[in-house]
Amino acid sequence: MKPCTHPTRLIRFSALLLTLALMLGLCSCTAASAGEAAAQPSSAQESAASAQEESAVRTVTDVWNREVEIPETVASIVCVGSMAPRFAAYLDVMDLLVGAEDSDLDGTDVRYDYSPVYADLLQTLPSIGAGGGSGENNAYPEQILAVMPDVILAGFSAEAADELQRQTGIPVVSVRYRTQGFLDDDFYSTLRLFAEVVGAEERCEEVLSYLDTCRADLESRTADVPDEEKKSAYTGAVTFNGRHGFAFTYVNFPPFAAIHANNVADVFLESATGEAAQEAQQNGTAYVGQNGFEVDLEQILAWDPDIIFLDPGNMDLVNEEYAKNPGFFESLRAVQEGELYTMPSSNAAGPNITYLLINAYYAGTVLYPDRFADVDLEAKAGEIMTALLGEDFFDEMEAGGLYYGKITLGE
Repeated sequence: MKPCTHPTRLIRFSALLLTLALMLGLCSCTAASAGEAAAQPSSAQESAASAQEESAVRTVTDVWNREVEIPETVASIVCVGSMAPRFAAYLDVMDLLVGAEDSDLDGTDVRYDYSPVYADLLQTLPSIGAGGGSGENNAYPEQILAVMPDVILAGFSAEAADELQRQTGIPVVSVRYRTQGFLDDDFYSTLRLFAEVVGAEERCEEVLSYLDTCRADLESRTADVPDEEKKSAYTGAVTFNGRHGFAFTYVNFPPFAAIHANNVADVFLESATGEAAQEAQQNGTAYVGQNGFEVDLEQILAWDPDIIFLDPGNMDLVNEEYAKNPGFFESLRAVQEGELYTMPSSNAAGPNITYLLINAYYAGTVLYPDRFADVDLEAKAGEIMTALLGEDFFDEMEAGGLYYGKITLGE
């Protein structure tokens, strides 16, 4: 066959070859693009994966054995009711808060141990309602819904927690701390529950390890004190569901229990932790283990304690009582011998663990001065505050009315 040499035919043949080359190239590009598309997820796929991740949940069991489904990762919370804000402060997760109760928005209030450290942060948050520590559902659902937290951590009874969860559609985990001390499993397990919710397990164990160290130290100083060498002690004018006068006291007072002190009011311990108290614990309407109650003045006179501790925040009430009945007070041995001391309140919408621990060391310096001779209270208080809350605010605490020292009635 002769080679094709006609110009027109050559042009057509060349065009055909070019067309074939272009088609082959286009197919290659299309295949490559398809390969790349398959290798890289689309925006729709990414959105679906993100939604799946956001919808991942886990189940926690709260203090009332309620099983609550919460997000796998909790990025925002609100704390309502007794103790919940303190747990967030002890665990150093206050940055997760997206709202706060009104009681936390009024500036520094040293009655709440976390307030001197976190007042500035709290005041930047929107209000989620008035709040309170009753254990009932006193939350404001509309205001909570306005900030849409991932989880609500509540110091509520089981029924109140269920109700708030129905009202908001947001998981409610109850962290109602049902005793008043730092010496029992209840506090440890509740702090661990809170930590599980917010992913702060490591910080939680740091806090509990420090408490273990302090408890062991207090135990080693006082466990072997013979009963006959123990001075009798009374703590009065305590703050428990409000302010009270001289005759209001505690049984099983944690600072006394931590140092094996002879608390004269502990003769009522069985009635304070008996069947009725256990029922109150089960329904979440009362604390168990440290009950505040009023005793007759005649009973206090019969006890005639060696040393008396009084809440400095309620001394106005005590001085009013003293002015009306000086004979009673001056009949007490502790008054005659100048053995009256302050005992700053550790209770404000739940117990301040920081103050309870400081008060235990303080009571030790008064009741067992030889065994606590090496304790500088201000330095120890600063250490405790720093360990639990990250900052020493002892001076601010005392300036706010929670101070340590001797008392003279009528002044």
